Amino acid sequence: MTMLASSSSTARPSRTRGEFSADSIVVGQSARMRAVFDFVRVIADSDSSVLITGETGTGKEMIANLIHHSSSRRHRPFVAVSCAILSETLIESELFGHERGAFTGAIKDRPGRFELAQGGTIFLDDVDDVPLSMQVKLLRVLQNRTIERLGGVRAIPVDVRVITGSKRDLKELVKEGKFREDLYYRLNVIPIVLPPLRDRREDIPALVEHFIIRYFRQRGEDPAPISPAVMRALTRYSWPGNVRELENACERVAQTCTCGHVRVGCIPASVLFHQSADEGLEPTLVTPEPQTVAVSLDDRLRDVEVNLITWALRSCGGNKSKAAELLKMKRSTLGDRIAKLGLDHLEAPHAAPHAGEPVQGSDGESDVPA
Repeated sequence: MTMLASSSSTARPSRTRGEFSADSIVVGQSARMRAVFDFVRVIADSDSSVLITGETGTGKEMIANLIHHSSSRRHRPFVAVSCAILSETLIESELFGHERGAFTGAIKDRPGRFELAQGGTIFLDDVDDVPLSMQVKLLRVLQNRTIERLGGVRAIPVDVRVITGSKRDLKELVKEGKFREDLYYRLNVIPIVLPPLRDRREDIPALVEHFIIRYFRQRGEDPAPISPAVMRALTRYSWPGNVRELENACERVAQTCTCGHVRVGCIPASVLFHQSADEGLEPTLVTPEPQTVAVSLDDRLRDVEVNLITWALRSCGGNKSKAAELLKMKRSTLGDRIAKLGLDHLEAPHAAPHAGEPVQGSDGESDVPA
C-alpha cells in the first residue's frame, strides 16, 4: 500500500489553498505508516484537536495536510505556521492579527492566521516552542472559539479545526513546568505519533526513487538509474533528519551526478560512511548482501574504489594532495583515477597543495616550470 500526500519537506510559513499540490511525495508502505493512514481516515471528519508528535523531518505538516484534505473542510483554507520561527513579541500578532495603531508600524488592520483559516484547518507546528505567556491565550481560543486582535477589544468568532505538531513529548514538558497542563489536554484530544525514518526503513526505496525522479526532471533530464549499492547505503543510514534529510540528499545527487547512473560516489560521504566527513574516521564500506546470483567482480572493485576516493576527497575538502596522503598513493595516480571514475565534481576548484609540494598534472609531471 503506497500513500500519496503533499510534500512537507520544505518549510512553508502558511498555505491557504484547498487542493493538494501536484508535487506530492510517497510517504510510506510500512505497517506503521499504514496504521497512521488508516487512523487519519477514521478521525478526518472530526472537529476535535489533533496533536501530531514526531522528530523533526518526519512529516508532521504532511499528515496535518492529509487530515485536512480528507475532511469535509478540504475546500476551505489550510494554514500552516511554525511557532518556532516566531519571536515571543510577534507570535500573538501572527496568530490573532492586530488593529491599526496597536504598535509602531501597525499602519492598518491585519487578520491573523486563525482568521485566514476560517472554515478550514490551522496547523501550529512546533507548538512546544510556544512561550508560556502565549499558552494561556491559545487555551482561551480553544475554549471559547473566539480571538481578539492585538490592540482590539472585539471578540471575533473562528470556526477552525486546530492541529498541532510537536517535536518533543509535551507530557514531559508539563512535568518540567514548561507547558501548561490544561492546554496539553486541550490539544491532545486525538494523538498521532509519527515514527522516525530509521524505524520504517522499508519506505526508503520508494522515497528515494520519488525524489530522484522529481529533481532530475527539475533539471530537464530523465532520472538516472540507481545502483543497488546506493540503495543499500541509503537504507542502512540512520537519517537523523528523517524524510527532510533524505530529500536533501536526493536533491544533491540530482544536481551533482554527471555519470548517467547514480553510483556510490554520487551520494554524500556522511551518508555513505554513516558519519560526518569532518570526523576523519575510517570509512565503513558498502558491501554486497549475501546472495546466490552472479556478481561482477569488476563492478564490486569499482564501487570499493569509488567509496574510498569519495571518502578521502570529501574528508579533505576536495584537496587531491591531502586525499592522496590518506590513500597512501601518488597525487598523479589519484588524479588519473578521479578522471576515470568521473569524480571530478568532488575536487576543490583551487585546492592548494601542501607547503613545499610541487603541483603535478594528471600525467605525473610537475606543473612548476624548471
